[in-house]
Amino acid sequence: MGSETQQNTQVTGLLSGLLCYTFWGFFPIYFILLRGVAADEVLADRILFAVPFGALIIWGRSQWPEVLAGLRSPRVMLWLLLSATVIALNWLVYISAVQSENTMQASLGYYINPLIYVLVGVVVLGEKLRRAQIAAVVLATIGVLVLTFYGGVFPTIAFTLAITFTIYGYARKKVQIGAMPGLFIETLLLAPFAAGWLWFLIASKDTGMEQGLAGDAGLVGLLALAGPLTVIPLLFFAMAARRLTLATLGFLQFIGPTLQFLVAVVDGEPFTLARQICFGFIWVAVAIFAFDALRHRPHRNEKPIMQVAAAQSSE
Repeated sequence: MGSETQQNTQVTGLLSGLLCYTFWGFFPIYFILLRGVAADEVLADRILFAVPFGALIIWGRSQWPEVLAGLRSPRVMLWLLLSATVIALNWLVYISAVQSENTMQASLGYYINPLIYVLVGVVVLGEKLRRAQIAAVVLATIGVLVLTFYGGVFPTIAFTLAITFTIYGYARKKVQIGAMPGLFIETLLLAPFAAGWLWFLIASKDTGMEQGLAGDAGLVGLLALAGPLTVIPLLFFAMAARRLTLATLGFLQFIGPTLQFLVAVVDGEPFTLARQICFGFIWVAVAIFAFDALRHRPHRNEKPIMQVAAAQSSE
């Protein structure tokens, strides 16, 4: 009976993880549909509409005590203020990238994000790299250099997304709070700034919301979807993170950037020779990185990652 329950738990976790990363992989389509609305407004709407929807999820999961405990802790609030600031920048860059037809470079950022985590471990924590990890970092570096010098474009968007998300993950790991309560507090902290900016845009009649109020109800509805589209995948992630091992979740995370890359191709972004070479090196690096993680995963006593959920709120 116990083994059957454990198997059901793993199946639920796997399905939740697949749904989460598939959701994030196709997320660029939403921002493509909103290309007529400025990225800063989409960000403000995303934050504001995430608050009530997040509150509904918190109520449904009976997590208000955890939210209140976080609000009462100066240490938690300080770290969440940092994580909120960084994730807001991450979201803004990501939205701008998709709207400016740079989704392919955004996907590159989330491919190299795990490698950035490894480098942070070396620089900040003094960890030593295994040979396979060194090879993966070298190959990824070569790919970026090819894109920079042969393609003539340094992947600023990719590195901004990778670095900000790494900082975000580090900040969230420093506090003992779940994914949903943490995200809810983050959006609460950002909400006054988002509301003030949106009010300024409406007052200056330079907003998609203003157009919606003038008659395009569909646009308002599309902007309002930013709330559930932000919260729902994170809910699936929290379910997956409590049921799967870190190694399994590490493999699943590459679904997101792969689907983002395919969306970019379908959207008509040019897959130039420089990009082909760059992504070729990156994909080989990712394969080596994933294989090495599988070889060195903890043995059967490895526990599901309970706290890693707090370190993720992609895109």
